[in-house]
Amino acid sequence: MPIRKRLFIGLMIASLFALIGIASLGWYLVKYQNYPWNKVVIGILGLTFLILVGLIAFGIGGMVISIWQDRAIPSMYRWTRMAVNILFPLAQVIAHLFGIPIDRLRSSFIEVSNQLVRLRQVVVTPDKLMILGPHCLQKTTCPYKIFLDIKNCKRCGQCPIHDLRNLADKYQVNLTIVSGGTWARKAIMDSRPRAIIAVACERDLTSGIQDIEHLPVLGILNDRPEGPCCNTRVDLVRVEQSIRYFLYGERTHWINDAIGSILDKSTLPKDQHVEVS
Repeated sequence: MPIRKRLFIGLMIASLFALIGIASLGWYLVKYQNYPWNKVVIGILGLTFLILVGLIAFGIGGMVISIWQDRAIPSMYRWTRMAVNILFPLAQVIAHLFGIPIDRLRSSFIEVSNQLVRLRQVVVTPDKLMILGPHCLQKTTCPYKIFLDIKNCKRCGQCPIHDLRNLADKYQVNLTIVSGGTWARKAIMDSRPRAIIAVACERDLTSGIQDIEHLPVLGILNDRPEGPCCNTRVDLVRVEQSIRYFLYGERTHWINDAIGSILDKSTLPKDQHVEVS
């Protein structure tokens, strides 16, 4: 079926009229706010706004308390995710206005997300744990396309794929290399893991964590000594720490530059351990 340009243009026009309608409604309600029905509508809108702000504040408060006390608060997790999803786009705009690099903000988001996941103490079996990596970890001159089948890797040792395969074999977990977000989502749908260790750049990790928020994801930034998407590297120690966390519940202290000394805590009490089968 051919793709019609009129769909996008039509929806853009519809969106414009929607904005005009909202602005007109706001103007009308303000201009004629003394009318009885308008007072009711303004009151409902104001109450709805206050409830939304309250839920967002509740979610942010839950996140801060969880990190500060170094313990999971399951009842607040849903609201924390909602608050992040609503406020993160606005946070990016504010960061841009103040000259803060977007990747720095994304890195901070990833570290906070990692901390919240580690506080939940999720433990899975090896067959339900997936290491998801980008194809740029493979040496660019390698002729074997491993994102189609990881077994195509010849283990030459010239790129991190060799070491990742060794870790996957050692712990009997799944290793999948993908060439983009679409392939990543397909791999997740096909394998149906219960937990993911994702290796990628700031942008891909941020969007991926938000896309699959129903699954616990530990994100690990890749190193890019030759620039983006070219012969990237990964901290293998951190990958193994993440594997051992998901398999055995081990928590290793990771320094968190994003939120500083409030993360300088020890391990969770044993009663925080929850197994996901």
